[in-house]
Amino acid sequence: METRHRVAVLALEGVPPFELGIPSRVFGNAYGPGGRKLYEVVVCTADGRPVTSDAGFTVGVTAGPEALETADTVIVPPTHAMDELLEGGPLPEHLSAALARIRPGTRLVSICTGSHVLAAAGLLDGRPATTHWVDAERFRRAFPRVKLDEDVLFVDDGDLLTSAGVAAGVDLCLHLIRHDHGSAVANLTARLCVVPPWRDGGQAQYIERPVPEPTVATTSAARAWAMDRLDTPLTLAELAAQAGMSLRTFTRRFRDEVGMTPVQWLTAQRLELARQLLETSDLPVDLVAHRSGFGSGNSLRQHMRAAFGVSPIAYRRTFQAREAVGV
Repeated sequence: METRHRVAVLALEGVPPFELGIPSRVFGNAYGPGGRKLYEVVVCTADGRPVTSDAGFTVGVTAGPEALETADTVIVPPTHAMDELLEGGPLPEHLSAALARIRPGTRLVSICTGSHVLAAAGLLDGRPATTHWVDAERFRRAFPRVKLDEDVLFVDDGDLLTSAGVAAGVDLCLHLIRHDHGSAVANLTARLCVVPPWRDGGQAQYIERPVPEPTVATTSAARAWAMDRLDTPLTLAELAAQAGMSLRTFTRRFRDEVGMTPVQWLTAQRLELARQLLETSDLPVDLVAHRSGFGSGNSLRQHMRAAFGVSPIAYRRTFQAREAVGV
């Protein structure tokens, strides 16, 4: 019987229920061929005892710290009951002992202020990371050795991944599924969870006016129009016309709603389409570039190297290698 990737979620005292449930919900909806579940998710605590959520109810678990010893990925959701830790205080002895059980090479992930736990354990020293923007200054004071970037949704540093709050935790889990099994599986998982399939980790955490007033026109229609035409050249003037706005108003409102410029957003959508085509087809690179709106293979190569550090051919080869071994 094929072994599933094992995810251990470490529930701490004062954990928010929503963030605690994200890994089980997202990874639990990731399916391979024939409806095979790709992940096994277990929720554990540092001492095997129940913890109290920040909503006031008790979270009972079936596993203790021993679950961390066999995990391929360990996820640490936030806590709202360990203020001394958020100020840079030492880890409680039982939590430190639990984290010491994690095998070398295990993928470590935090959601929101779960990053404080990893930082307090010294695991983020010298590494790039993020946390919820509200706690950024406190985090920076408490853990000056961490290369904090509070302006992004999540940071992927290989074996250490950190995310901002709430929805960014969903984004990060989908990112991990996409890394492990490709865009098709991640997109299906997102559909089953009824969430957006992809938001770039570098997207801004905090958008000043994310929800427009009911009487204010939005750029959503222009974005939907553009998504159906990614293979064609699109100008800002055309997008603004679809939204019924002046170019200046459209550009400003687009950034307010999406957190990036129209050009940045278009490039991100085209890169995602190119990745899907590389993963799910054997189309030549030049044709992938044309269908994703980059025009030429050289342009696609430049954009993929800038965004992902690999060429289209190398990306396809890596994905196919993962598929071959059933990763």
